[in-house]
Amino acid sequence: MDRDEEKGHGDRSLLFIGDEDDDIGVDRDGGSPPSSDAGSSFSERSDDGIDDDPGGGDGSGSGSDDDADADGTATQGRVPNVARQQAAWPQSYRQSIDMLSAVQSPTVSSIMAASPSLTKFGSSFIKAGSSFFLNKKAAAEGSLPLTRPLLPPSLSQLSQQGQPAARLSTDSLPPRPPAPALQAPTMQQRPSAACLKSNYIELPPPSSKCSSSQSIINGLNVLCGVGILTTCFGIKEAGWLSLLLLPLLGACSCYTGLLLKRCIDSSPTIETYPDIGQAAFGISGRIFVSVVLYLELYACCVEYITLLGDSLSSVFPSAHLAFTGIYLNSHNLFAITMALAILPSVWLRNLSLLSYLSAGGVVATITVIVCLFWVGIGDGVGFHPSGTALNLTHLPVALGLYGYCFSGHSVFPNIYSSMKERSQFPFVILFCFIVVTVVYAGVAAAGFLMFGESTMSQFTLNMPQQYVPSKIAIWMTIVNPYTKYALTMTPVALSIEEALPKKMRNYLAGMCVRTALVLSTVVVALSFPYFALVMALLGSVFTMLVALILPCACYLSIKRNSVPLWEVSLCIAIILIGMVCACIGSYTSIKQMIGGS
Repeated sequence: MDRDEEKGHGDRSLLFIGDEDDDIGVDRDGGSPPSSDAGSSFSERSDDGIDDDPGGGDGSGSGSDDDADADGTATQGRVPNVARQQAAWPQSYRQSIDMLSAVQSPTVSSIMAASPSLTKFGSSFIKAGSSFFLNKKAAAEGSLPLTRPLLPPSLSQLSQQGQPAARLSTDSLPPRPPAPALQAPTMQQRPSAACLKSNYIELPPPSSKCSSSQSIINGLNVLCGVGILTTCFGIKEAGWLSLLLLPLLGACSCYTGLLLKRCIDSSPTIETYPDIGQAAFGISGRIFVSVVLYLELYACCVEYITLLGDSLSSVFPSAHLAFTGIYLNSHNLFAITMALAILPSVWLRNLSLLSYLSAGGVVATITVIVCLFWVGIGDGVGFHPSGTALNLTHLPVALGLYGYCFSGHSVFPNIYSSMKERSQFPFVILFCFIVVTVVYAGVAAAGFLMFGESTMSQFTLNMPQQYVPSKIAIWMTIVNPYTKYALTMTPVALSIEEALPKKMRNYLAGMCVRTALVLSTVVVALSFPYFALVMALLGSVFTMLVALILPCACYLSIKRNSVPLWEVSLCIAIILIGMVCACIGSYTSIKQMIGGS
């Protein structure tokens, strides 16, 4: 087994639902099962690579494992480090972000195995839809009490209750026959199984780990988002030569994605982006990275509301509402209406169906691209060369728009940990970035050649409404963000609910938090109804941080003792590029938004 498979395994136990004996009878390394003693269970599965000290993540964690196994004192000293990491905020990050990486949909049999309550219903139609509703037993017991816990119990809570605090693992290792003594019927339940019984949020359970082809689809689904709608607007703003920024940003983002993989491989306790931040800069680094990632997700939800309002107002331009002196134009009316329509999906206990629907993001993107070329070639719009070579004044706006196209690094660690063959991750990420760069450049060139200087912030708004492909493209841009809104907002909501005082962690408080988040995105979207400029701001600030600056900074901190000089220079250059782009791009975007208002 190579090193990639031995280290950095992702913990998907909060998402995976499988055989209860997978992680009970057999330890990851083929050893004895976890003991009920918290210290012994952690001693076999963790290392001192993660600590509050920024210097704790230098990639030497694996070597200390063997020493600690031989030295009981060192083992006991290592337990608080892992316990602090397990208790650090946010604990809900992995299970919620896993829904955004569109892992393969489970088979019908695995769904039935994961959700036994579905077998209570007769028809397959009801089986498919019953995940949205409470089962009969829950309804009879006074479904969803307001005091129900919001989040699954933490490992420290489970250990206090007498359950083993072992590090969870659902890696697809070859099964080994358990020892006869391990087959006792009084075996205690593993923490992951107890966590999965939480009735507040139920996550879709993949049946197995992803192959390389499935991981490619997941990567494309993450990278091929709404950013493709604004690429031709970038040419309008900055000229044709601005397209050179696409391969430049794509190459830098691909390289930093590989740096995240190396950070995860440096220690088995590093599994998510916040874990990388903690390994590099301690608890403060974990919190900073988490806040940046959650702000990026929140801002994406704001863009979804703006996109829904723009798209529907183009279909129904004369719609308006005048009531008691309040006038809402078409854009504002549909933005508010769609937010109210989305709100129930944000309250959902089970997001399985939405996660499967959002996995069709690649299909939606392909459909929109086909419709664009169909209108240009088949319906007589044609391609007409126009535009300038370079416009330095608006180049920062195009820089932010192009940067937003490569904002997928928050999900890359999850995709990496879900792969069967982790050694294929460099090929997967390289293939994904090459494909999306070519697609973005082709759509940008085709869209601007079709619509020229009249190109709007979303090229779908320029497509003639009398053509069938135009209608298909518009409705694709409406359905896609509608299904992704709840999945994008759920990590933000869970992080806030996790930070609430213990007495306030109930279903009613969760509904209030989620309602407030949805309403706040509407307020922000109506206050700044500039889809392209807000996207440029997001690309300039959050994408430069998440995709360029933070991966290089964390990598240099974690692996500082083993990084060659040329790579140090390259990482520093990428950090400087990201900082310059963030400052110039955000300043230009904000200035234009203020001027436009």
